[in-house]
Amino acid sequence: MEALQVRFNQVDYPVRTYRNYEEAQVIEMLPQNQVKNPLQFIESNTKEVDFYHLKNECVIPVFSKDNEVTISHTNFIETVHEAITRVLPNEYISSADIRVSHLIKGRTPEALHKSVNELLDKDRTLYYERMAFVMEIPSIYETIEGNQLNLTVGGVRAYNYENLFSKKVPEKFKVFIGFKNLVCCNMCISTNGYVSELKAMDCQQLLAQSVDLFQRYNAMEQLQLLSSFGHYSLTEHQFAQLVGKTRLYQCLPQKQKKMLPVMDFGDGQMNLVARNYYQDDAFCRNPHDGSINLWKVYNLFTEANKNSYIDTFLDRSVNATNFLNGISWALQGNPEYQWFIN
Repeated sequence: MEALQVRFNQVDYPVRTYRNYEEAQVIEMLPQNQVKNPLQFIESNTKEVDFYHLKNECVIPVFSKDNEVTISHTNFIETVHEAITRVLPNEYISSADIRVSHLIKGRTPEALHKSVNELLDKDRTLYYERMAFVMEIPSIYETIEGNQLNLTVGGVRAYNYENLFSKKVPEKFKVFIGFKNLVCCNMCISTNGYVSELKAMDCQQLLAQSVDLFQRYNAMEQLQLLSSFGHYSLTEHQFAQLVGKTRLYQCLPQKQKKMLPVMDFGDGQMNLVARNYYQDDAFCRNPHDGSINLWKVYNLFTEANKNSYIDTFLDRSVNATNFLNGISWALQGNPEYQWFIN
């Protein structure tokens, strides 16, 4: 398997070689005190929180029929961190960027009869129904079309997928390994680095399955796919067809829709794709003829995906990769995706 290119920044960091991440990647250690990117990997209705807040200021839901505790958000983050540490034991792994949504408020039994304006901080309880996090491994990276992509792991936990009114059953998690585009913090995730429903009864099962995913992941395969997007371009007319057809797709009769590839992006996301085709600083069209290569189109999609809810964010990320790969096939004459650009 071909090696990733060697990257040097004229800084004296130790260089190491790995096999597959697997086949030889010669990489450098980056400074561990990197300045945090102000851009977020997801926006929508989320807010940023830190690990301390989740661990010390939030309660942990239980399964109500047997009072068995769920795997907490912090246990999930710690388990994924341990999994990637086992797979890449010599790499620096950044602290988790954590985004949450859907705050669930409560109160302690002692405060049951207090009015709202009488509540003290100690009377209140809270937890977040949905949580997403990412952790970068900045020493493993590649550059595509001038954009640095850092290896990244993370996951999503959404309690709305659990029946907390039942007895304890295997809990559902979404775990991924892929790359983050540092230009815009867009997530680049493919099928071979993603489990959309990882079920686990405890942290040991969660750890074992996360390690298995990270060990099976083929970084070179994904990078080669992403690199190939820069080799294909859409004309202005084809891009207009793409935007229009993806919006029509949502209104198709079910019988016709089932004959086409899956497209998970709705009107809200496609409006952002269309706007950024003209306005995005990094990924806009060619101002001379309106053409745009698929790498830029891909990043318009992944940028628009930041406005997804947490529980649909990763699935749409994978769909963006699969869909743009299909569009590249269409440009080569494959009929499966040609409905979207013809």
